[in-house]
Amino acid sequence: PEHCHTLKLEHPILTNHDLEKLRSVRWGEFLATTLPTLFDATGTERDLEEALDRLCRRASQSIEKGYRLLILSDRGVDHNSAPIPSLLALTAVHNHLVREGTRSQVALIVESGEPREVMHFCLLIGYGASAVNPYLAIETLEDMVGKGLLPKDVDFAK
Repeated sequence: PEHCHTLKLEHPILTNHDLEKLRSVRWGEFLATTLPTLFDATGTERDLEEALDRLCRRASQSIEKGYRLLILSDRGVDHNSAPIPSLLALTAVHNHLVREGTRSQVALIVESGEPREVMHFCLLIGYGASAVNPYLAIETLEDMVGKGLLPKDVDFAK
């Protein structure tokens, strides 16, 4: 019989350190992989659509390879690569996996510089994210603590 394993998180907002711990998990069937959510910003209008199709295919292939934690990441933005909006990327993958019948096999984790307000987190979680790592917001808070703009450590600000 199949065994169902669950990874329980204290809350759905992950620090950068928390995400790195999940990224390196090698316990049983909990294997994590990172899927880039970037597209060619210098190309044509079809590049976003093609990037979404590629992201969905990579999610399916990752499940076939045994990955159970899919990290949708917009890290790596540069002059040529733009981030797919995180809610769009998440929803595309979520719906694709539902249509395939494989959605229940994986946790979707969003690693994005975009979320910064409570509503952003609510929407991402409501549309299927198991957890969110708002790395830019966290790095901003750490910088503010370092500059003495916040009276306490980053844990207070989170």
